[in-house]
Amino acid sequence: MTDGGRAGAVGGTVAAGGMSVELPLWRAISYFRVLALIYALLRYVNSYLHFLHPVAGWIFLGALTLWTLATVRAFANPQRCTWYVLGVDLTLAVTGIVMSGLTDAPARISHGAPTLPTIWAAGTVLGCAAKGGWRPAAAAGSVIGVANILGHGGPTGDNIHNIVLLMVAGCAIGYVIELARASEATLTRALQVEAATRERERLSRDIHDGVLQVLALVQRRGAELGGGAGGDTGGGAGGGADGGASFAELGRLAGEQERALRTLMTGGPIPAQRVPEPDAAEPRDLTALLRPYADERITLSAPGTPVLLSAPAAGELAAAVGAAVDNVRRHAGAEARAWILVEDEPEAVTVSIRDDGPGYAPGRLGEAERAGRLGVSQSIRGRLLDLGGTAELYSAPGEGVEVELRVPRKANQ
Repeated sequence: MTDGGRAGAVGGTVAAGGMSVELPLWRAISYFRVLALIYALLRYVNSYLHFLHPVAGWIFLGALTLWTLATVRAFANPQRCTWYVLGVDLTLAVTGIVMSGLTDAPARISHGAPTLPTIWAAGTVLGCAAKGGWRPAAAAGSVIGVANILGHGGPTGDNIHNIVLLMVAGCAIGYVIELARASEATLTRALQVEAATRERERLSRDIHDGVLQVLALVQRRGAELGGGAGGDTGGGAGGGADGGASFAELGRLAGEQERALRTLMTGGPIPAQRVPEPDAAEPRDLTALLRPYADERITLSAPGTPVLLSAPAAGELAAAVGAAVDNVRRHAGAEARAWILVEDEPEAVTVSIRDDGPGYAPGRLGEAERAGRLGVSQSIRGRLLDLGGTAELYSAPGEGVEVELRVPRKANQ
């Protein structure tokens, strides 16, 4: 997967996770509307005999009940709760408030009797706040407030008090929602950048290792051909064919690495490398992957039984060991020896690579990383970090180098 693809996937996951931050609020609004409906019905049951036109009140509350139950799922999800649904909800709330002034007794209204929808109207304001922020909440609260003043009792103390509470609650929730969404967007962008950076680091390690493999093949072919490449070409047919095949293979590998390096530097999608992908579901024996590194200078010590890890973890750990062994061969000197020790523990797998070379001075690794050399920072430490493990290096001038790689089993089951 390319950087953009993986970052997009991570961003999509974050967006989905970010939406879940709002879902509890939407569910709470949906529950509030149902409870507010029950409250309105109970209030009306206790007082409908005092209304001038109680049948009209029952008709309205019946319509309110049907609408509330029909929109329970809509108000529980921001995708379903459209502005059309909120518009109908607001219309129904205003209709109930205006009808209260026409159906209730004037004496009850003057003494602060509640409207037919009572606190149910607040659910509309909360829905607008959750959908669009504090501005739609303020607009919906203003419409309901005007309806209360003009259609039910005028500008009384109770009306003004209720309107202020409704506006404050709606605007506060809307403002908090806006802040939450802005924070969520910032977090999503940060995680996308982090995902793209980690993907690019992983690709850098792969390309780094691929370049080393090409250079090792060049060195091996050069040693095989010696100084007689021209003689081989002019010699027998077999020698010419072998030399041509060798150079054709080198050309193909060098071309792949050149294209990958250029794409990495320009930020485009990395071309696929010709490396077979192991079956991630099948565990692999780490010891078998490490045996090719052993030779007359490198000694491998491992348990007699297979050291099983998931295929990706085993491959990445073996590649990190290979990078450490390559550092020994290139920097420890022609006579230096190295030892690879594999320890299979219940909680983790530990691989130690120790050599008897000259070692390095303190601060040398930091200088190499600043100079852009990725052998330790990416091919070793970066791989172990991605596996949830650790990579420790110990050295002093004249005492060789020891690299300890540790991968926890729980992180790579």
